Amino acid sequence: MTPGSIAVLGGGLTGLSAAFHLARRFPTIPIALINRDTRFGGWVRSERVKIGHQGAEVLLEAGPRTLRPNAPSVLELIHLLDLTPSLLTVPQSAAAAKNRFLYIPGSQGIHRIPSSPLEVIRSLRAPNAHLGRTLLSSLLREPLKRRNRPLGIDDESVDDFFTRRFGAEFARVFGSALVHGIYAADARKLSLRATFPSMWDAEERGRGSVLLGSLRAPTRPQASEDTSYDLGDLRDKMRHVSVYTFQNGVGMLVNALVNYLRKQPNVRIYSGVRIMGLRLNQRKNRFEVTTSSQETLFPTHVVSALPLPELRGLLSPAAPLPHLTTNTYSSVTVINLVFSLPPSSSLPLHPDGFGYLVPRPVDGYAANRGSGILGCVFDSSSTAAQDTPGLLKMTVMLGGPYISGSFSPPQVDIPTLLSELADQLGRPLPAPLLVKVHTNTRCIPLYAVGHLQRMEELKRTLASEPWNGRMKVVGAGVGGVSVGDCVEAGRNVGRSWG
Repeated sequence: MTPGSIAVLGGGLTGLSAAFHLARRFPTIPIALINRDTRFGGWVRSERVKIGHQGAEVLLEAGPRTLRPNAPSVLELIHLLDLTPSLLTVPQSAAAAKNRFLYIPGSQGIHRIPSSPLEVIRSLRAPNAHLGRTLLSSLLREPLKRRNRPLGIDDESVDDFFTRRFGAEFARVFGSALVHGIYAADARKLSLRATFPSMWDAEERGRGSVLLGSLRAPTRPQASEDTSYDLGDLRDKMRHVSVYTFQNGVGMLVNALVNYLRKQPNVRIYSGVRIMGLRLNQRKNRFEVTTSSQETLFPTHVVSALPLPELRGLLSPAAPLPHLTTNTYSSVTVINLVFSLPPSSSLPLHPDGFGYLVPRPVDGYAANRGSGILGCVFDSSSTAAQDTPGLLKMTVMLGGPYISGSFSPPQVDIPTLLSELADQLGRPLPAPLLVKVHTNTRCIPLYAVGHLQRMEELKRTLASEPWNGRMKVVGAGVGGVSVGDCVEAGRNVGRSWG
C-alpha cells in the first residue's frame, strides 16, 4: 500500500536516514520528521572549540569519532551528500590502525595486543608475557576442543561463548574488554547473536570450532537491486583504509542530512517538538500523532526511530507492542582531554596507536574503587588533521557496567581521573589545556540474550492486524548500535510500501 503521508519519529541517525531515503523514494508524498531536541543526530555531537588566545582550535566528539569503511550505506550517504572532499582517512598501515592496547590492572603500563601469530610468540618474552600466554594457549586449544554448544540453545551471553570456546581468563581479559569498547556493558549479560553474530556463525561453519570456521568463507547472498549502493568511486578510495572521519567530525554527516531534508518540498521538519502520543485509528485507517506544539498529525504510515521504552510510553494500551522494555541501557561519561604536545625530546604522553581498553576486574565491577575507566582513545594518532598543530587529544570513557542500576553517571573528579590515567599509561601527565565532560545517560541499548528472537516477534506483530505493516520500528534498540547499523536500518524502511 503506497503511503498517503509518513511521519518519522526521532531525529537521530536512523530517523534522518529514514527520512532521507523515503524522501527520495516518495518525492511527492508528505513526510514529517519530528525531533524532540533542536539538535539532530542523537548521540553524535561534534564541536569545534577554541583554546587559549592564539587562535588554536580542537575538534571534540562526544559520541562516535571514527567510522569503519565496512558500511556501504554510510559511504552511499557520503557520496550522495557530496561529503567526499571532507573525508579524513587512516590507512591500514598506520600505527593508529595496527597498535591497540590493553591495561591489565596490577600490571605496569599498557600492553600492545599482538596482531599476528609471530607477534603472539614474541609477546611471550615481553613485559606482557601473561597476555601472550593467555592468548596463545586459548587460540591453540580452541580448534582441538570438541563441539560444546549446549543442545537446544539459540543464543547465549558473550561471556558464556568466549568461556566455552576459549576459556574463562580469555573471556574476562579479551572478551570483556571488547564489549567495553563497543557497548560499555557487562559481557555476561549481552546476547552474542545480537552483538557478534559472525562468531556464532563461524562456530557453525567450523563444526564447533570458531577459528576453523573463520577460515571458511561464509556463503554470501547474491546482491539484488534493493541492496545495491550508489557509491561513486568511494569503494576504491576506501580500499586499504582502516577508519575514517570528516574534517569537522562525524557531525558533518548529520548536518548534511538535515540540510538536504530542509530543501525537500515534501519534507516538513519539527525540531524541539515532543511527541505526546501515538494512536492507530483503525476506523479512519490512519495514525494520530499528538505533539507538544498542540498539533496533531494524521499520517497513513509511521516510522519510529525512538528508543523502545520511549515508544512504549506513547502507545495506546489498546494496541501494545511486545518487548519494548526488555532491554536495559548503558550510561557512559565521555571526557575529552586536550594537552600541549610535548617536545620531541620528552617522553610522549602515550604510545602511537588507537588507544587502550580495560578488562573487567577480577573481583567484579562492584569491587572497583576507581573512576570506572572502560578505555581511552588516542584521538591525535588518527585525527590530528582536525586540530591546530601542537595539540594532543585523548578521550576517556567511564561508567557502563560500573554504574549499573544508576539512572545517570556520577560526577567525575578530574584530578583523580588524571592520576588514574597516569598510572595506567605508566607515565606522568601534565595539566590539560581543556577538559570537556559529556554525560550520555542511557545511550547504548544492551541486548539481553534472546534479543533477535524477540525482535522477530515484534516484526511479526507489526506485520499483522491491526498494524498491517504500516508502522516500522527501527533504530539502535532493534538492530545494531553502530553508525552503519543505524543508517542501514533507515535506508531499508518502507521498501514494501510502494
